[in-house]
Order: sequence, then C-alpha cells, then structure tokens
Amino acid sequence: MILNFPFLSFLAIQTLMELMSEVERSISSLKEEQWQRFEELLKEERTCRLELRAYEKKIENWSHSVKSDPKGNTASSPKTKLLDRDLPADVKVLESFLQRTGGVYGGWDQYDHQAFLKAWTKHSGQPAYRKEAKLHLPAKTLEEIEQHEEWHRELSYLQGRKREAILRWKARKTQERQIWIQTQQEAEKREKEPKSQAHQHRTDEEKREATRRLEEWREERRRNKELEEEQRLAEEVQKRRQAKEERRRQLEVKSTIEERLRLRREEEEQRRRAREEERKEMEERRRLAAQCIKDLNQRDLLKVEAKLQDKQLKEKEVAERQLRIVAKLKEKVDGHVSRDPTRLTRPTKGWEERLKSIGPSGKGPVTQTFHRAVPTWRQGL
Repeated sequence: MILNFPFLSFLAIQTLMELMSEVERSISSLKEEQWQRFEELLKEERTCRLELRAYEKKIENWSHSVKSDPKGNTASSPKTKLLDRDLPADVKVLESFLQRTGGVYGGWDQYDHQAFLKAWTKHSGQPAYRKEAKLHLPAKTLEEIEQHEEWHRELSYLQGRKREAILRWKARKTQERQIWIQTQQEAEKREKEPKSQAHQHRTDEEKREATRRLEEWREERRRNKELEEEQRLAEEVQKRRQAKEERRRQLEVKSTIEERLRLRREEEEQRRRAREEERKEMEERRRLAAQCIKDLNQRDLLKVEAKLQDKQLKEKEVAERQLRIVAKLKEKVDGHVSRDPTRLTRPTKGWEERLKSIGPSGKGPVTQTFHRAVPTWRQGL
C-alpha cells in the first residue's frame, strides 16, 4: 500500500509506522484488559457454581442424616444431581441461550467481539457506535453488527436475571438452612435425655458419620481446587500461546513494512541513478553540440577568409589588367589631341538616338528577380 504513493517522504512513512505501532499497542492492551476481565468473571462464575453445589450437597447430606433410622443403619446417600438440574431456571435459560447462539461471543471471533464491546461501551449503546464498530470490523456488515447488538442486549438481560436468580436462590437456601438448623437444635434438645449405652453408641456413630462427611467434603473441596488449578494452568498456556501468536503476527507485519520500505528505497535509488545518467547524457550532448557549433563556425570563418582572399586576388588581377590596358592605350596614342571644351556639354550620338525612341512609360511588364538572402554576418564582404 505504501508503494502506491511515491510522493510520501521517509519522514511520513516513519510517522505512519509509529502510528501503526501505537495503535497495535493500544489494541493489544485493550485485548489483554478485556481478556483479564472475562477471566475474572469466568472464575467468579465457576466459584459460585462450586459453592452452590457444595451447599446443595451439604443440605442433602443433612436431610439424609435426619431421615436415617435411630438404630444406626444409615442408608446410602442418593446420587448427585446433574449440574443443570441444580441451577435455577433463569441460569438454565442463559446457558441454553449461549449454547443456541454460539457461546459467550455470540458466534463471533473473540477479538471481533471485544472490538464490538469497546465501541458499545464507548458510546453507551447509542446508535452512533455502529459507525466506529464498522471501522474496527471491516469484515462484518451493518446487518451483522445490528444482529450482534440484539444478541448482546438479550445476553445482558439474561445475565441480569441470572444474577438476581442466584441471589434469590442463595437467600432461599440460607433461610432453609437456618430453619433446618433450628429444627435440628430443637430435635437435639428433645432427644438429650439420659439414655442407655445404645444412645451413647448412636451418638458416637453419628459423630463418626459427621466426621466422615466432613472428610468427604474436604476431599471434594481439594478436588475442586485441583480442578481449578488445572483450568488456571490451561488458561495460562492458552494466554501464552495467544501472546506468542500475536508477537509472531506483529513481527510479520513489521517485516512486511520493512520489505516495502526497502523496495521503495531501491526504487528511489534507481530513479536517482536514472536521473543522474540522463543529466550526464544531456551534458555530453550539450558539450558535443557546442563543439560541433564551434567547428562549424571555424569552418565558415575559414571559408569566408578564403573567399575574401580570392576576391582580393581577383580585384588585384582586374586592377593589374586595367593598368596594362591603359598602358597599351597610352603606347598606341602617341599624337597630340586638341582640346574641345564644348565636347563635355554636347550630347553623344547614343544619347541622341535614345532621345528619338522615348515613348510613354508604365506600360511594359515589370520584371522582378528574387535573390537568396545573405546572412547578416556575411553582408558587406
């Protein structure tokens, strides 16, 4: 893209590179921040689920302990219910919605969804966010963005209902537990009477059962912690892999820009060399033209000098010939000629004949002779 604009200077290219680097850093920091935020929310959600399951199991175990026969023959504990059956209805609706619409990103890529959330949060959900979201999501159409907006509104609504349902469920479970504890305390008060050794044996058995249940609860909590640790390690590996991929992509972009800059510099160097060669060629042509003009002027000057010498020689020969003719005439005329002063004013015979043939003028054809122009520097030679 940079090579399509040859008028950009190197400083402008550097500015564009810095701007691109700054934008990439901003995007990376925003992605990291959003990712951490989502991670925290997911951890909180998992913690709430584990706590809810632990409380439900404790309550079920307590209820089973109350219903056990007084002889100490404890029945086997019921099977653990499935997680989706333990959750409130609003939570099930949210999970069903996520499974039906493509997960927590609505079927979009994670980074596209984060770019959408950034524009949505910046404009507080106003329609003006769509223009900015379209700039950050060139691969998405406006209709897809509007559909994702509807999905996000529905998700926010269901998440709010989920939080409210969990709070109501916790309050109800807390109230039921308090009622059950109060009932247990009252039952224990009624049963606290001096009994026989069977009563003491039953009490010891209940203590051992309570100890066993406590150990089971601790073991389950330990397994839950191990599971959370494994999930955390897997998430860290995923984050490192994503960071490595992001660094690789940035290096590829950087190498591409550097290659384009190198090609641009090579093109500029080739153009500079071509201009330099053209300038040298023009100077050589000017030098040859000047030398040619000088040689032509020298040749013309030599020709003019030669013609002038020939003319002078011819004039000299003509003058010498005239002198010889005059000398010969003088030799022939050796007598004395009398002077006739009237001869100078008397017309000659030829003039008298011409006067006889003079007629009206202006009727004959006018002849015009064209001559080749003589250069200024040769006139008068």
